[in-house]
Amino acid sequence: MELAGLIQRELKDPRIGFVTVTEVRMSPDLKHARVYVSVFEGEEEKKLESIAALQRAEGFLRHSLGRRLRLRYVPGLRFVIDDTLDHSARIDELLEDSEVNPEDSEVNPEDSEVNSEDSEVSNDE
Repeated sequence: MELAGLIQRELKDPRIGFVTVTEVRMSPDLKHARVYVSVFEGEEEKKLESIAALQRAEGFLRHSLGRRLRLRYVPGLRFVIDDTLDHSARIDELLEDSEVNPEDSEVNPEDSEVNSEDSEVSNDE
C-alpha cells in the first residue's frame, strides 16, 4: 500500500501514466521485490515507457519506503507489466464472439438417435 501511494503522490514524472500496483512478490530472502503494475495506456510503447520511468525511480522509492517503514533493508524493486486485465478482456471478447443463439443450438431428435445395429458389440469368444 505504501508503494502504491508513493507512486501516485510523490512521483512527478510525466512518462509514468496511470499505473496501479496489482501485486508484489518478495524473494524468500526478502532482498528483491517484483512489483506488478497495470498501466492504463493503450499502446505497448507507452506501457514500456511507464515501466522504464518507474525503474529509474527505484532509488527514490526505496529510500522513501525505508524512511516510512523503518526497515533495516529495503528490497530492490523490479517493475513488471501486469497483463491480467488485457488477458481477461480478450477472454471476455472471445466468449462473447463464441456465444451461440439458443435457436441455433436446438438439437433435432432424429439426428441424435443412435442406430441400435451400429452400437451393438459382438461377443465372439
